[in-house]
Amino acid sequence: MTFAHFKLLVDMMFVPDEQGGVFTRYKEIDADNLPPLVQAYIGDAYFHLFVRGKLLAYEQSKVQALHEFSAQIVSAVWQAKAYYGIAPLLTEAEEAIFRRGRNAKSHAPRSASVAEYHISTGFEALLGWLYLTQQNERLYTIAEAAFQVISRAMMTEAENEGKEGEHD
Repeated sequence: MTFAHFKLLVDMMFVPDEQGGVFTRYKEIDADNLPPLVQAYIGDAYFHLFVRGKLLAYEQSKVQALHEFSAQIVSAVWQAKAYYGIAPLLTEAEEAIFRRGRNAKSHAPRSASVAEYHISTGFEALLGWLYLTQQNERLYTIAEAAFQVISRAMMTEAENEGKEGEHD
């Protein structure tokens, strides 16, 4: 990012208030009326932190390994798989939030199919909405269930690849 771009962002976001602090534009956050991609932005950050915390139960000294593994887990491909595993647990309201996120206009990265990316965006929007509405117990339950789905799927995939390698 260039300095000019950085300055533009600071000028756009931060406005001084009467006391010399920073003026806050919004008193409250209405999570129900936020754009789904904003909900997903928050959900993505939450799931990244959740996964990083979970991985400390398995590794505590190799930061590069932690980083690479957590990046894999929070990828669109694995989040889409997680969604299919947790979908039966969702309420009608949660499904509606998921659908809004899934249907939001966005561009998929090359590392995932368009369908996987849209599903992962819906999953992240759901997590973001739960976080912003302070439904912390439900948020943890869904994130934990998603982590378990991803963990089991990764173990199965590793087993299957190991069996294929034995026959080569």
